Amino acid sequence: MDEDLLQTLRAAVARSAFHSWAGIDVVEARSGSVTVSMTLTDQHVNLQGLVHGGMLEPGRLHVMSDLDIHFLAPARPGALVGRGRAVKIGRSLAFAEASIEDRDGKLLARAQSRFSVRGREP
Repeated sequence: MDEDLLQTLRAAVARSAFHSWAGIDVVEARSGSVTVSMTLTDQHVNLQGLVHGGMLEPGRLHVMSDLDIHFLAPARPGALVGRGRAVKIGRSLAFAEASIEDRDGKLLARAQSRFSVRGREP
């Protein structure tokens, strides 16, 4: 684990109103991968009482250009763990994948994405 990267990501999350509201915590970080956790509450659910899919979505300036999510099971309020990793980072494009599990390790969603990137990594 990269302790400097972990602290940098935690500080960035703490400065973000959205991430703070969502309750996202960076658990582990190393170059090319990150693990986050969050405890979902009623503020994260849709009208059916299930966690809104947008809450399950996965440095350099990046803009997502493509996202493919497979929702495999409904998420209910409670603790979730997300693990993401960079598959390939080029000069202008990056590819990543992520998974979301509940506290029992049940796979809830899998995603892959493409990003337009620029600038240098910190």
